[in-house]
Amino acid sequence: MTPSPINGPRIEPRSGTVRKLVVILHGYGADGNDLIGLGHEWADFLPDTAFAAPDGHEACGQNPFGRQWFALSQRDPHELWTGACAAAPVIDAFIDSELQARGLTDADLALVGFSQGAMMALHVGLRRKGAPAAILSYSGTLVGPQHLAQAIGGRAPEALPAMLLVHGTDDNVIPVDALYASADAIAAAGGVCQYKASPGVGHTIDGEGLAHGAVFLARSLGLPVPGTLTAS
Repeated sequence: MTPSPINGPRIEPRSGTVRKLVVILHGYGADGNDLIGLGHEWADFLPDTAFAAPDGHEACGQNPFGRQWFALSQRDPHELWTGACAAAPVIDAFIDSELQARGLTDADLALVGFSQGAMMALHVGLRRKGAPAAILSYSGTLVGPQHLAQAIGGRAPEALPAMLLVHGTDDNVIPVDALYASADAIAAAGGVCQYKASPGVGHTIDGEGLAHGAVFLARSLGLPVPGTLTAS
């Protein structure tokens, strides 16, 4: 069955010419407006990049004003896995539509997610037939790590998206241990990722994390690295 289409706020390229696309996936109980501001933060450094932040396709069970990619009640590995698998076709359809409308390919695409959105960015990005250029995960985790090797299908690391995982050491929603477990699982499956543990940061995206994200996206999308940023 074809999933119902989703929509959300967008930012057009600062330059007026679309050459790259960043799709931003929000966390549980939020919506696209919660994270589309990242596009404004990065627009000067990614001038030919369009940003899209779709709203989750379900009303949030614990926040009637927010959206979700899947329900969270038990928050156990089985619930995360089944939820991510159910939500993936909806996000894939949105990505396909955005790329087609803009005349772009997966090589021009980066996925960014926060919390539950980061789970979905990793889940979807590592399973698309055409690999995105990059996946940037903030305060998330890799869902179903035991299934990753099968999903990657023996592809060489250079055929996979570039990946950066950013996580606060004081995160009390998804503990920072998820960062290390996710990085280990990606490596065990044959992938390569960068990661940054942000000292004293909770379940949020801080300024340093934004700077690291800007540099990572620019490099991964084959764009000049912002000269005013020094994150590595």
